[in-house]
Amino acid sequence: MNDLQNFKLNRILFFILLVALNFSTTFAKDRLPVVTPNPLPCLGHFHGLDYVYDFCDTCGCGSSGGSMGYGTGLNTNFIGVRYIGQQYRSRDGIFNDSPWVDENFNTMQLWGNFPVSKRTVVNVIVPYQFHSRNFIDGTSQNISGLGDASILAMYNLLKVKSDSIVSIKPEHYVQIGGGIKMPTGAFDKENNEDSVNPSFQLGTGSWDYVVAANYGFNYRNWGISTLVNYAMKTENPKQYQFGNQFNYALNAFKTYYIANNFSMTPILGIAGEVFETNKEYGADVANTKGDLFMGKVSLEASYSRYALGVVSMLPITQNLNNNKVELKNRLSIYLNVNF
Repeated sequence: MNDLQNFKLNRILFFILLVALNFSTTFAKDRLPVVTPNPLPCLGHFHGLDYVYDFCDTCGCGSSGGSMGYGTGLNTNFIGVRYIGQQYRSRDGIFNDSPWVDENFNTMQLWGNFPVSKRTVVNVIVPYQFHSRNFIDGTSQNISGLGDASILAMYNLLKVKSDSIVSIKPEHYVQIGGGIKMPTGAFDKENNEDSVNPSFQLGTGSWDYVVAANYGFNYRNWGISTLVNYAMKTENPKQYQFGNQFNYALNAFKTYYIANNFSMTPILGIAGEVFETNKEYGADVANTKGDLFMGKVSLEASYSRYALGVVSMLPITQNLNNNKVELKNRLSIYLNVNF
């Protein structure tokens, strides 16, 4: 049964990659314009920093937006690669004086937004995970492999108008959408034994569902973006269910036009995540819910249709797993090609 399920998931994943490559090739040949110098380029290019898309299941096995989002209303067409690094520490035991274990969650993603109509874009993320944790006795544990792939469709209720110059009028955009996260990453129940952090996994092992909404406001080269999303998680075949997750974020940015076709965009923001209790065999798992509130500093450099960005997030307040898990920091680096 598991082999059959893995075969079906691999076929789905192959189809996703095929569609993504087909879209990128088609648009590269037929729709990418030759860029000519413009002293005031349009603000409507994609800022990947506005909405970094990643479920963080406290932390790492879902790896597909949470508070780090689901694309942006500013030219949402792109394909790229992204690295996400997260550092945690968790108690090696159930007692308050149990020693701390350092945990590192690393993810490489192939991700992109692909238009399917004038108002609808589809976000696709395919992650590869490589996680490690170091115990007080000098031993370590490492896991690596494909993570949980995800597909999310966003519909533009209100869309920023394309223009060749920076708009002198305030502009708004509103997006709503939903999607699924597929269990393409392995879930190993043994990783949860004697571990305070149940998210040291490559995947949740379950089909999970997401609803999301984005709002943005632009005026000249200034902008504000917000997001909220809610992930509904189901029980996996091993009778384990991660708790549902609510995420929110607020970002403010200003774009500086340094030269023709080159701009720099610093971004300041806040983000939060709220985790509900995990369940095993239908019963609540103790010390698995929590909340996290973070500050964010980001910078994106854009040249022509290329965007290189870095995102740094640090906790302001947190209460994860009854204070038995602590976030140290998150870092993301990405390179996108806009089309």
